[in-house]
Amino acid sequence: MAAKLELVHVQPLWEKAPTTARNGTRQLASLQPPLKMLLVETVAPNLRREQSEVGVVAVEKARRERRRALIIPRAHGAWGLLLVPMITGAGVAFHQAFRPVPFALLLIAALALFWLRTPVESLLGTSAIRAQTKTELREVAIVIAVLGTVAIGALVELLWAGRNPALWLIGAVAGVAFLGQALLKLMLRWTPRPSGDSPPSASAAGTQRNLNSRQHFSHRLRMLSEIVGTVGLTSAAPAAYYVVTGKLGLTAWLLWLANLFFAGNQIHYVQLRIHSAKIEGFRAKLAQGWSFAVGQAVMTIALTVAGVSGLMPQFLSLAFVPVLFRGWFSFIQRPAPLRVRRLGWSELAHAVTFCLLFIIMAA
Repeated sequence: MAAKLELVHVQPLWEKAPTTARNGTRQLASLQPPLKMLLVETVAPNLRREQSEVGVVAVEKARRERRRALIIPRAHGAWGLLLVPMITGAGVAFHQAFRPVPFALLLIAALALFWLRTPVESLLGTSAIRAQTKTELREVAIVIAVLGTVAIGALVELLWAGRNPALWLIGAVAGVAFLGQALLKLMLRWTPRPSGDSPPSASAAGTQRNLNSRQHFSHRLRMLSEIVGTVGLTSAAPAAYYVVTGKLGLTAWLLWLANLFFAGNQIHYVQLRIHSAKIEGFRAKLAQGWSFAVGQAVMTIALTVAGVSGLMPQFLSLAFVPVLFRGWFSFIQRPAPLRVRRLGWSELAHAVTFCLLFIIMAA
């Protein structure tokens, strides 16, 4: 009877037990009761210990991932949207003056401020993941204090005694852009979620149109939010050019506009690939991505006009050729399964290529 009770107690550990342990348990039924009791007393503690170790490892892993999500920015693409304009602006500026210290201070301040956003949102509870326990609140507060100190120290060194006054203007424009993005995100959160529930009087076609309309509105609002935020991130290009050269002229604003065009093209292309990966045929793809095609055409015309009129060196337009080609090619390529990781690496390669070509052609 005791042996039977022990077997029932071991049963919940069955799925987590190693194969050899499971095979041994299967043979218990064919053994005599004394030998069966001996095996149960030997195997059960090992199974319980293994289950406990697996549980501890899983909990610790989940805790690490949650801590990382509370502190480290989750939008990995945004790092590129910040660093590519900054490196582009500094690379062009270094052709005129080599002042690495101000650029290093600006880079440190920008990275600290960008990183600071995630723990602040976690602390205030405005993000999807918020700090809840005392330990999480303490860890997030420490990260905020460290990043805030680093950012303030770098900015004080840049702005001390009236140095680099135009940074206030660039920072104000970027701040307005980030505020606008935050408001758009709030609007997106307040937008009613698409629901399959409908009143009895509504037709199936009308309900589907309503769902499609809400999804379309949410998609457009999310796209607008990303573009507005990109205005703030790409302000790193004129800021880097300004702190190195001390000049905030036409070149600085063209750097901002060029990086904004490139980043906007990337964002729009990624969204297009996500929503049209399985669509076949040129007409169907064009119907789905007509706004992206219009954006590509506008960017091509703008670059041509800027080069012909002398607003920028004609060779600079070559930096946009790879992204323009991959954008137009997407309308005729065969449909293939979407691999988000591969898409991310591909866009990173395009960003690095754009940055290098722009700096080289600017020389």
